[in-house]
Amino acid sequence: MTLSSRSEFKSEIEALPSWLRRPIGKASELSTVQKIVKQRQIHTICEEGRCPNRGECYAQKTATFLLMGPTCTRSCAFCQVDKGHAPMPLDPEEPQKVAEAVQSLGLHYVVLTSVARDDLADQGASWFVATMTAIRDRNPQTQIEVLTADFWGGAGAGDVGQRERIATVVGAKPACYNHNIETVKRLQGRVRRGAKYDRSLQVLQTVKEIDPIIPTKSGLMLGHGETAEEVIETMADLRAIGCDRLTVGQYMRPSLEHLPVQKYWTPEEFEQLGAIARDLGFSHVRSAPLVRSSYHAGQ
Repeated sequence: MTLSSRSEFKSEIEALPSWLRRPIGKASELSTVQKIVKQRQIHTICEEGRCPNRGECYAQKTATFLLMGPTCTRSCAFCQVDKGHAPMPLDPEEPQKVAEAVQSLGLHYVVLTSVARDDLADQGASWFVATMTAIRDRNPQTQIEVLTADFWGGAGAGDVGQRERIATVVGAKPACYNHNIETVKRLQGRVRRGAKYDRSLQVLQTVKEIDPIIPTKSGLMLGHGETAEEVIETMADLRAIGCDRLTVGQYMRPSLEHLPVQKYWTPEEFEQLGAIARDLGFSHVRSAPLVRSSYHAGQ
C-alpha cells in the first residue's frame, strides 16, 4: 500500500459516523478466546473477519467458528477473509479441536461457518456434520447454528448436487440454517463474485423443503449503493421462500482492496427497515449498523 493509499484509507476510517464506533470489549474476554483458538490452530470468523461485536458475543458465551481453513476459493469484493491462493488441506482433527474449544469456553450457542471450498467433492457439507457431531458428543446442551456457502461449485455443480449437500447438513438438525444473500439482486455480480441471487434463495427454499421445522435465516449488508425499495424487495423475496429470520447491518470497508462504501445508513433507517421486516412476517429481526449475521444468534 502506497503512502497516498494509506492516507486515503486513514481518512475513510476517520470519517466513520459516530454510530459505527464502539469499544471492542474487555481485553480479558478477547484474550481468553484468542488463546484457546490459537492453541488449537483453529479459526473463528469473529477474528478472521474482524467483527466489531466479538467482545460482546464472547461475553454472552457465543462464537462463530470458521471451518476448513482461513482461505476461500471465491473472491467476494466485500469480505475480509483471505483468498487468492490455494486453500489449506483439511485438518482431520479440526472437528475435535472445535469441540474442545466449545467445551473449554463453556459456549451455550455456536455458529459454524466456513470459507467456500469449491475444491472439495461435497463442498464441505460432511465437514459441517462431523464438527456438529463432535461438538454434541462433548457439549450436548450447546445449540449449533450453521452458516453455509451455497454448495454449488466444483465437481457435481448444479441443482442436484446442491440439494444433496444441503440435505447432508439439514440431516444433522442444526438449530438454525443460515445462508446470507448479502445484497440486493442488482448488485450481486459486483459484490458477490461466484454467487447468484436466485441460487441463494434456492438454498433457503431447499432447507424448508427438506425439513420445514428448521428455522432459516439470511443477512443483508447495506452500503453498496442499494435503494430502500430494493432492500424491501429482497426482504419480500426471502419471506416468499419461507425465510424466518433476518439480519441487516452496515458494510464497512476492510481495506482499499475492497469495495468502497457508497452510503452509511443511519440508525433510524435501520430501525425503519427492521419494522418493515417484522411486518413482512420475519420471526426474528436484527437491524442496526453494527449487526452481523451471527449477532445475538443465541437469542
